[in-house]
Amino acid sequence: MLMNTKTKKTLSIILTWLCVGVFIYAAYGLIDTAIDYYKNRKVLNNLQETFYNSDNPIIDGEYASESNSIRSGFDRLLKENDELVGWITIEGTQIDYPILQADNNVDYLNRNFYKEKNIAGSIFMDFRNDVQNPSLNTIIYGHRVKDGSMFEQLTKFQDKDFFKTHKTFEFDTLYDSYIAEIFAVYITKTDFDYIQTDFASDTEYEQLLTGIREKSMYETDVEVNPDDHILTLSTCDYELDPNDGRLVVQAKLVKKG
Repeated sequence: MLMNTKTKKTLSIILTWLCVGVFIYAAYGLIDTAIDYYKNRKVLNNLQETFYNSDNPIIDGEYASESNSIRSGFDRLLKENDELVGWITIEGTQIDYPILQADNNVDYLNRNFYKEKNIAGSIFMDFRNDVQNPSLNTIIYGHRVKDGSMFEQLTKFQDKDFFKTHKTFEFDTLYDSYIAEIFAVYITKTDFDYIQTDFASDTEYEQLLTGIREKSMYETDVEVNPDDHILTLSTCDYELDPNDGRLVVQAKLVKKG
């Protein structure tokens, strides 16, 4: 039985409003995300300005602060968030950010430096690590944000030419300053325990280092021994696996001075 004209018109109106509703909902989501991105960039720019305009700047590559004390540049930011533990800077990328650490690996997934909800989250250290007594493997996490911020630009290291010209980066904690010498870049899934922080023996640590080198897309001349400390940068890789895929950049830590 064919629908009459009135019924067809009613269904058409309903479908039209449904489409309008879906469009408005989608548009609202995009606008909300764009606002979060804008707020995140604004917060990070302000933090960078505070960090780099401290009262005691870097002198000849070294911070003007006494050993075992909170280093210059961090003191002012610590007054705004006492969970600040470090700073990471990678030349050739937008990565120039504070590193936070909670007592879990969830809080900063969707919260900014001021603990306000934000889709971009923060760059944060694994809760198992301790900046005063570093473990052999220090883990830093960050989202891949579509506006290119946070750890999105770790993807640049998948380009061999970029890697060749950016083999080191800066890693600072509240107490020490390091040059990080990259020795591995790879994509993997979470079933590979690259975020192991404590090891029962040198052999167990060497087994992890061997597994890392086997996975790396590059061979490097950076020697990593059982008494060396490494830094692991971890973010998502959606091509390998939308849920469990990870892009990993790992570096040997060499203390400055």
